[in-house]
Amino acid sequence: MKTLVLVFHPNLSISRVNRRWAEEMENQDNVTLHNVYQAYPDEQIDIATEQQLLEQHDRIVLQFPFYWYSSPSLLKKWEDAVLTYGWAFGSEGDKLQGKELLIATTTGVTNEGYSPGGSAQYTIPELLRPFQATSNLIGTRYLTPYVLYGVPQMSDEELEQSINDYVAYALNPSLEILAVR
Repeated sequence: MKTLVLVFHPNLSISRVNRRWAEEMENQDNVTLHNVYQAYPDEQIDIATEQQLLEQHDRIVLQFPFYWYSSPSLLKKWEDAVLTYGWAFGSEGDKLQGKELLIATTTGVTNEGYSPGGSAQYTIPELLRPFQATSNLIGTRYLTPYVLYGVPQMSDEELEQSINDYVAYALNPSLEILAVR
């Protein structure tokens, strides 16, 4: 199975976790890593290139830090530009049918903060619903998201474990036990 990891981080070089995840994914067989902010610093997305990348892979991973209860802005712009009517959805839009979609995200808040009684008052799966709805629309199989909570409080050992767990889960989503840390 060929996996495409689309990294949406506005400053990957200073990221503690997303950078390390990307570096490790880049070393895996049958994985294409695509740093979207690096590819489009002017945010002028090459739609044909992006659609071709998606067509060439079986599993699509959207990797990003969780910002303001959502994703970095370029991911939304990418969705609007790339997932077009007649290509990704609509009566003839079937190019992504049957592929898998995985969200991999990091948060600064702990798991407890993303709960009905926590500071966010919603769970991450609830806040990721728009991605699940998009997956339904474009005909992909929505996999259980990989979520790493409380990044600022993590030890170096926990960070290293998250790298191993992320790679293992992204390449074998049947290991759902690894999906939430």
